[in-house]
Amino acid sequence: MSSSALPPPPSCREVAATRDGRDITRDYWSALELLLPQDSVLQERGGNYALYEEVLRDDQVASTFQQRRLAVTSAEWGVRPGGPDRQSRKAADQLQAILEIIGWDGITEKMLYGVFFGYAVAECLWERDGGTITLSAIKVRKQRRFAFDEQGKLRLLLRDNPRGEKVPERKFWHFCAGSDHDDEPYGLGLAHWLYWPVYFKRNGIKLWLIFMDKFGMPTAKGIYPVNATEEEKRRLLSALRAIQTDSGIIIPEGMQIELIEAARGGEVRYETFVDRMNAAIAKVVLSQTLTTDASGGLYKADVQKSVRNEVVRADADLVCDTFNRSVARWLTEWNYPGAKPPQVWRRVREETDLRPQAQRDQILFSMGFRPSLEYVRETYGSGWSEGNGG
Repeated sequence: MSSSALPPPPSCREVAATRDGRDITRDYWSALELLLPQDSVLQERGGNYALYEEVLRDDQVASTFQQRRLAVTSAEWGVRPGGPDRQSRKAADQLQAILEIIGWDGITEKMLYGVFFGYAVAECLWERDGGTITLSAIKVRKQRRFAFDEQGKLRLLLRDNPRGEKVPERKFWHFCAGSDHDDEPYGLGLAHWLYWPVYFKRNGIKLWLIFMDKFGMPTAKGIYPVNATEEEKRRLLSALRAIQTDSGIIIPEGMQIELIEAARGGEVRYETFVDRMNAAIAKVVLSQTLTTDASGGLYKADVQKSVRNEVVRADADLVCDTFNRSVARWLTEWNYPGAKPPQVWRRVREETDLRPQAQRDQILFSMGFRPSLEYVRETYGSGWSEGNGG
């Protein structure tokens, strides 16, 4: 091939960067400013992540998101060496011992709030143990204490420094989740989609409470003469309040007040509306509703449980993968140069129905075949021993 036919060399610089005002999806930006979240709900509601902390107070959000986190932390975890050599195995042993001491499950559960808010930040508390560097703790920090600059670098926000303080290298482990592109370091959390169902639900419950109060105790009405003084009106209103827990009205004699109800067909129930919002919340958090609401057939339940398992597995992979690319690699490069970094893993097992398997085994047993103890333990779990079956 002649030199004239060779393809041009690759461009090694970043072209579609977010810095230097090159990102047309962001408002005017200067090098002295921080990147702001592009979450449309936050932009409309003031841009403070404290808004989403209020969403977490909803009972359905709290229970479903807890279910999602606990499904991850209840899964088995471990550390595998990055390679077969002695140094790589030693690096894995060190990391396993560290995570057992500092509580990997607790760290994982707190970091999973990054899925809710869009990003998570944890500080690594390093310390020296003889000639090696180890971890005394990993402390998960509140997300809104941090922001990102034009380079996508993490900055710690301070009262006397609103632009934030640049954090040390290899000190903070952070990740983002949910965004559909790499230009958003804040990610896009579940809270973005949960805000409106929770907002509508709370307002619906508020109206429901007012309705129940009105239904249980009608509004009291007092009628005063046309020539009544202001003092007499106040005394009448005070008398009404003495017998009424919520409200009362007063009208002059001869004046009439009526409530006009809009004509409607069908049945309108507040609890139906609240249930609809709860179902929307469960669908956002768990990608289905059957593990929180008992409905649907057995096959449908199995399918939706499989969907939930995929969500849980993705959460586990997100935490483990970002940890392996940062903290696990840093420790290895400091303590075991040349070794391949170890890999933290979690095994999210599928929940299978063993009844068809047991029925098949029973048929084979009736035909004269006896399963081995090894097969029974592998299929149905540990705790089995040989017996004198008939």
